[in-house]
Amino acid sequence: MLRDEVRQLRGYYEASGHGHLFHNLLLFARILREMGLDANPTRTIDLLRSVEFIGLSSKEDFYAAGKAIMLRRADEEPLYDYVFQMFWRRWPSREEDGNPFHEVPQTYPLAGQENSKKEMPKPPTNQNQREPANQSQQALDLATMGKRLAEGETKAGDNSKVEKQETYSALETLQTKDFQDFSPDELTEAKRLMLALRWSLSLRPSRRMAAARHGRRFDARRTVRKSLKYGGIPIELYKKERKQKPRPLVLICDVSGSMDLYSRLLLQFMHSMENGLKFVETFVFGTRLTRITHELKNKNIDEALFNVSKLVKDWSGGTKIGESLENFNLKWARRVLGHGAVVIIISDGWDRGSVETLRREMARLQRMSFRLIWLNPLLGLTDYQPLTVGIQAALEYVDDFLPAHSFRSLENLGLLLADLNECNRPSRRQHSAIK
Repeated sequence: MLRDEVRQLRGYYEASGHGHLFHNLLLFARILREMGLDANPTRTIDLLRSVEFIGLSSKEDFYAAGKAIMLRRADEEPLYDYVFQMFWRRWPSREEDGNPFHEVPQTYPLAGQENSKKEMPKPPTNQNQREPANQSQQALDLATMGKRLAEGETKAGDNSKVEKQETYSALETLQTKDFQDFSPDELTEAKRLMLALRWSLSLRPSRRMAAARHGRRFDARRTVRKSLKYGGIPIELYKKERKQKPRPLVLICDVSGSMDLYSRLLLQFMHSMENGLKFVETFVFGTRLTRITHELKNKNIDEALFNVSKLVKDWSGGTKIGESLENFNLKWARRVLGHGAVVIIISDGWDRGSVETLRREMARLQRMSFRLIWLNPLLGLTDYQPLTVGIQAALEYVDDFLPAHSFRSLENLGLLLADLNECNRPSRRQHSAIK
């Protein structure tokens, strides 16, 4: 498949009269790969395609596009800058030539051209330094200089500076893109991004006390014990304060047919939280509730999701939110909702069950949780309105109603979870479970 794309791009460049540019872009990517950057075939094809969109008139645009495609980390920027300046060192003005790539030499041999007599550009050196004896040594010097620049080193007598320019990441488009619009390649990239997510949950005060230098309470026992080595004379007064522990988190996700476009990515999101936080319980529901905490403990996300698919019998079926929450409240709430737990329900609100049951169980769940959050993937749509009977019945008991359709919405959720405390807790009415 990659070969077919390369052939198509080559035909495009040759048809437009820029066949030499196609070869030079391949050479540029090959040098980046030799220097240690992740210039894999997929990134190289993206670089070839980028010229179709940014045009050939702006060096700055091509520089930014190449950096966004080829770099993974910020510390690779000096190395990229150096290779870019050395490779594309000739850049005519628009009045001089409409094609800014015209004078770029083939600075590195293609496959089958190892005997080419064209030479690599020389890296900055001292005047007393000997010229490399061959092309391989020049390439080695280029790599050495690039690595030193990446580490912030400079050679004596070399006053050149690497200009840092602002750029954007190619992954920024995934931050706001709706999960249901992801292509297969983007789904693969999304899995990697999910694994890289780092979560933190706000702390709660424990009943136990711990020694603290600036605590608010006097620690009489520790003060007396420490004074024994001075003959019982308290030389220093010790203090203590309550221990801080992370709050438990409970995730309840809808895997019914109406959530099918989002279910897999949201389960990857639940897997990242299960493996990133200490006290997490996870459940899924369609027409009945299933606990999947043990399955998501597997570090391998593919194996974890495979085990979940075997366990859940009502995947992509109907939806009974009220009956599922009733099962949770009766069977699991006492076990997992202690110590100020935060509950997150992930559902679009489409419900075929009893509305009164949903209302009653939501009221009960709100009373037992420190914070009740409802994530709705449809909330990211510009024209969405909570008009279904199920979501209208549940919203009365929800503390936070948030979208869950993109990585940006999940990042906002992470900020909220890290800042949960009594001070910013929304005011809520306590509802009776029986009306």
